[in-house]
Amino acid sequence: MKKDKEKVIDEVWTEDHIRSFLQVRAHDGSDTDFHMLLKAYQSMRAADFELFVQFFLNDGRNLNATGKDGRSVLDIVEEHRHGNEYAEILRQAGAEAG
Repeated sequence: MKKDKEKVIDEVWTEDHIRSFLQVRAHDGSDTDFHMLLKAYQSMRAADFELFVQFFLNDGRNLNATGKDGRSVLDIVEEHRHGNEYAEILRQAGAEAG
């Protein structure tokens, strides 16, 4: 069976597209701030993520929100081999590891 859509690499993200992640909601009872920040991290390049974090904070969101396991997005990002740049973005914005 053929895939419906090819993976897009180096897609250009507009500010509206980045900002649209502020509408992401969890469907499993997870903290909304944690869920939207994690989805942004999983979906965006570092420069786009940095802009998203600014929008996220301007919207009054919590960078230190945790998932059901008690870990923050920073805690998760720090475990990833290629997460250093994202972790630094979060730290500079005021996130703290648990």
